[in-house]
This record gives sequence, C-alpha cells and structure tokens, in this order.
Amino acid sequence: MTVRVMLVSPATSEELREARFGGDGPLDEAGARRARAAAGAVARVDRFLSGPSRRCRETAAELGAAAPPAEVLGELGDWDMGRWRGRRLDEVGVSEPEAVSAWLSDPAAAPHGGESLLALCERVGGWLRSLPDDAGRVLAVVEPAVARAAVVHALSLPAEAFWRLDVAPLTLTELSGRAERWNLRCGRPLGADSG
Repeated sequence: MTVRVMLVSPATSEELREARFGGDGPLDEAGARRARAAAGAVARVDRFLSGPSRRCRETAAELGAAAPPAEVLGELGDWDMGRWRGRRLDEVGVSEPEAVSAWLSDPAAAPHGGESLLALCERVGGWLRSLPDDAGRVLAVVEPAVARAAVVHALSLPAEAFWRLDVAPLTLTELSGRAERWNLRCGRPLGADSG
C-alpha cells in the first residue's frame, strides 16, 4: 500500500524572519492569518501530526481548526542547535566563524553541541521508516529543516544536498510510496488545489 506523507512548513514568525536557530516564538499576525486562510485547503488525513515547536503547534491548530488536535511527536522536532539555539546566524558567524564553516561543510560536525546534519537526517529518516505500509495519508506540520531532512533521506541524497533545498513558510512537501522507495512533490503553497 502507498503511504502519502504531507509535510507542511509552519507559517511565519519573528524568529524565522530574523534567521534565529531554533527560535520557539509564536506565529506573527500575518502568519496566523495565512494559516487560518489555508485551513480549507488541507485534505482529509488518516493521521495529523505536529513537531513540538510553538510555531508548528500553532500552525497545526489553525490548519486543523475543524479536526481533532494534531498529535505532537518529539521525533519531528526542529534541528537541535545546542548552544546556538535562539541566536541569529549572523551573530554566530561573527563570533565563531570557524565553527560555522565546519557546520556548513561537514555533515558530521556539531560545533554547537547539538545534532549534526547526519544525526538530523537519521532521526527524521527513522520516523519515515517507522511508518507502517497502511499509514494512509499522514499530515505533519514540521520545521523546514525537518522537511529538508525528510527529502534527503527519502531520495537517498547525500547529506550535503540538504543545503540546496529551500522550504518556504506554509508550503507542502509531499512524499508518496513506502520505506526505501519514495517519490517527491515539493513546495506547493497551501491553497485550493493542494488537496
């Protein structure tokens, strides 16, 4: 049986606009409004999930206003950025240029003390592998890094490809198939044609 995994990136927040590592603030007013407007575009699903960040939970609540609340899964959490959490990339780049360079060039590096890129991709890949063949249609609101890691895993891409993938706020990345054989449809804005 084919599993359809629909990953929705959360709507905008101040932390996103500031390029902060792992910021966990609320949606901004425009983001909440856009998420509410997109609620009717979410197709019927068999399982509705959310990453644990406030941004993901609030987006899921807006999208699923007429549905049961999303189940929050820790394995769908944002990339653990350790001591860089809450800091802006430009700040860290000035104070720790060698560490940022290592982080961007070596998928096994974790100079911040959190997860390496390889660890993130393995964690998210483990979640994809755990989905049973009869999971049906799964909708998960996840941070962009999680959606990117899912694509890297699903398509067996080298970890470095992660840096070449962009996931805009409130867009849909779809994987269909089953463990070890996935197809990708990415970046569709949530709208009337996204069911």
